[in-house]
Amino acid sequence: MTATATLTPLLLGTAAVGSGLVGGVFFTFSGFVLPALARLPASAGVSAMQAVNRAAVTPPLMTALFGTAAVAAAVAVTAVPALRADDGATRTPALLAMGGAALYLAAGVLVTVAANVPLNDRLAGVDAGTPAAAQTWERYVRVWGGWNHVRTLGCLAASALLTAAALRPAGPA
Repeated sequence: MTATATLTPLLLGTAAVGSGLVGGVFFTFSGFVLPALARLPASAGVSAMQAVNRAAVTPPLMTALFGTAAVAAAVAVTAVPALRADDGATRTPALLAMGGAALYLAAGVLVTVAANVPLNDRLAGVDAGTPAAAQTWERYVRVWGGWNHVRTLGCLAASALLTAAALRPAGPA
C-alpha cells in the first residue's frame, strides 16, 4: 500500500489547516492578549480572563481544537501502512504526517487538558476583588503563559510537518 493510498491530500490538508488555526488562536494569547491582561490591575486581569475562559468553551473553538484532534488521529492511523514501505520516498511523507499528528495531539490537546484547563479551573474559583487574587494572577500569567507558548509552537510545528507531508511526492505511482 502506498502513502498516496492512505494519506489523502484532503485529510492531510485538513489536519494542517486545523493545526495552524488552533496554533494561531494560541499565538494570539501568547503574542498580545495575555500580555495586555497582565498589564491590568490583578482584579481586572482575573475578571477579564475568567470571562475569556467562559467564552472559549463554545462550539467554534471546541470544534477547531477537538475536530483537528480527530483528523490528526485519523492521519496517524492512515500513515501506519506507509511506514512499512520498502522505499524512503513512501515512508517520508508518512513519517512527516505521523510527527505532525503526534505533535498536534501532544501540544494542542494533551497540554491543554493537562496544564491549561486545570489552571483555568483554579482561576475560575478566585474572587477577583481579594488581596490573594494578585498573587494567584501573577502565577497564573507566568505558568499558563508558559504552557500556552508550548501549545503555540507545537501546533504551528505540527501544521508545518503536516503541510510538508501533503506536499511531498509519495513515491512511485
